[in-house]
This record gives sequence, C-alpha cells and structure tokens, in this order.
Amino acid sequence: MAKSSSTGRLSGASRHAPGGHVARKRFGQNFLADRHYIDRIVAAVDPALDDNIVEIGPGLGALTVPLLERVEHLTVIEIDRDLAAKLTAQYPSARLALHNADALKFDFSTLGADLRVVGNLPYYISSPLLFHLARYAASLRDVTVMLQKEVVERMIAAPATRAYGRLTVMLQVRFRVERLFSVPAGAFRPAPKVDSAVARLVPLREDRPWLSDEAFFARVVAAAFGQRRKTLRNALKTIADEEKLERAGIAPGARGETLSVADFVRLANELA
Repeated sequence: MAKSSSTGRLSGASRHAPGGHVARKRFGQNFLADRHYIDRIVAAVDPALDDNIVEIGPGLGALTVPLLERVEHLTVIEIDRDLAAKLTAQYPSARLALHNADALKFDFSTLGADLRVVGNLPYYISSPLLFHLARYAASLRDVTVMLQKEVVERMIAAPATRAYGRLTVMLQVRFRVERLFSVPAGAFRPAPKVDSAVARLVPLREDRPWLSDEAFFARVVAAAFGQRRKTLRNALKTIADEEKLERAGIAPGARGETLSVADFVRLANELA
C-alpha cells in the first residue's frame, strides 16, 4: 500500500521511497512496500467488481493497483499534487476518479451510498479524520484503514483501561470496531519509528444507540475526558450538578474513563 500519509517519526535520515520519490515531511509520507501486507489489506477488503470504494492517500499506487484489478472503478483522494498527477497519467478517468484534495475537508457524501473507505491514514491527523468520517456513517458500508498501532488500541479499548477515551466512545457509539492485524515499521519505505495496525469500522445501523442531541453527546464526552483525573462531579460541573448525575444513574465521584458507551448515552440523553 502506498500512502501519502503519516506513520510517525522516521527511524532514519533517508526519506527516499520506492521509485525515487522523496517523501514529503509536511505530508508525513511513508509508503507501504511489503507485498505481504499489501495483499493482506486487499484480502481484508475483499472488494467486489462493482463496489463503491474510495482510497484515502493512494501515494505511489501500491494498493491502488491491486484494487483496480478487482473493481471496475476506484475513487482516490490524494493531497500531494505531484503524486496525484502521476496517478492521473497512469489511469483513465473511467477507471480512476482522482480528487486532489485534503481528506479532512472532503465531502464524502458526494461519492454516493454504500461507500467502502480504504486507506493508510495520516497519523498526525488520524483522530480528526476518523471523526470526520463518522459524520458520514449513514453513507458508509465499512472503513478499513491502517493507523498507528496505539490509535487502534484506543479505538477498540474497554472502559477502565488506559487506552479508553474520547476517541473510543465517539467511534464505538457509531461503529463496530475491529482490529484486524499489525504491520511492522519495516514494511514501510521510509520506515517510521512506530508499528501500525489495520482496523475495520462497520456502522451500527439499526443497532446504533439513540441520541437525543448528538452535539450535546459529543460535548459531554469531551468534557468527561478533558482532564482524565477529574471526577465527573468536577469535569461536568458546567453541564450538570450532582443531582442530575445521580438521576442518570452516574456516580458523581466516578471518572469518565470508568463509564461505558451505554453510560455516556444514558447520561447525555438524561441531561439533554
């Protein structure tokens, strides 16, 4: 999988990627060059011929090529103009629709329904990008992405664990999140200092918890994890007093990290 996205700090001075491309630091470019992991990602996606797939950060096209062998049409979003130009020159628009754009600002609703997102997400914007994709959950079939291993651990974390936090709750309230496999730093050129992991997110659809006010839910979760050592009595003092917390079945002396996703849903709905 080729990427124009970040996988952390580099382990060496060289920033040369396959094909002589010089990886650009401002885009955090590291390119997956190990065929074994490229094949594993494609197998995990298991695309059908008519699937509506969009790849974020195709880079040099290492993942793009095997995907195009499996689908009739592929959409890609690439922020690097030089890499975008190379891909455009390689493939006709009937096969590859390329958007030279920032995925963080991209309107995924323009790509239609039943969308399957694939990509090697930039580590330095991975959380904001996941939050951005969550806005389009109704249009998504699934999301299969590679991220920093630590971020994936946060995505799948359980309550009362160190990795559990705002990202966990905000994703798990919308998606079923599954870690698929790890990818070592040595699989990339240039190599980062951190390991990666591939995760799959599937929208909960009819199983998604009902939220009376999604913006308010997000505010409650952000406040609860704003300062992890604070009790909810203090963390949510501008939102709710002790009586309201207790009425929602939440102990005022508890910390946000001890609440399940269902607890946060119940609390936000009660307060709203």
